[in-house]
Amino acid sequence: MALTAACASTSSLDSTGEYVSDTVLTAQVKAALFNEPTLKSDEIQVQTHRGVVRLSGFVNSTADEDAAVTIARGVVGVKSVRYDTRLK
Repeated sequence: MALTAACASTSSLDSTGEYVSDTVLTAQVKAALFNEPTLKSDEIQVQTHRGVVRLSGFVNSTADEDAAVTIARGVVGVKSVRYDTRLK
């Protein structure tokens, strides 16, 4: 019984399944950004929480920002994308 309670999701903690899904989504978004030759993906950080992807870091233009958001939204399982990128 204690094991079940330890795995239950709470408002402040994610279940193991949610954490793994977010980790997988983060990796998939990073890979998709990396595969876009026009983006400097090493300057864009990706974090995911409950399917919501947050992009931060630096981009060269608003077109790059738009491309990064579009790419992230195209990854299956992403619920929404928030961005806090800055222009160089």
